Amino acid sequence: MEQLIDRYANKIQGTLSCLDRIVFTGTIPGICYADGMSSLLRTKGIRIFDYTKWAEPLRDEIRANAERLAEDNGLKIEFLRKKNFRKEDRIKQIIKQRGSHPELV
Repeated sequence: MEQLIDRYANKIQGTLSCLDRIVFTGTIPGICYADGMSSLLRTKGIRIFDYTKWAEPLRDEIRANAERLAEDNGLKIEFLRKKNFRKEDRIKQIIKQRGSHPELV
């Protein structure tokens, strides 16, 4: 499988080795608006109201993988549901406590 960086090398200006966040900008033309996403789901036989049920297995897989990685690395997952809360500030606190080295944060 072709790597994303190789595939778009002519459009990438640089890379970062820190993987706590990845931000992609741009659009996916077919689904970048409500009717487009609804249309895509319809072609796959999924009603828009069933989207959350359809996406549930993927969500569960992502969560299970994060929990496994945390457990393997002796980390605790902290769910942040506060409003007006800066996650970056919490990450700085964690790094200050454990030191700055590659790891899940």
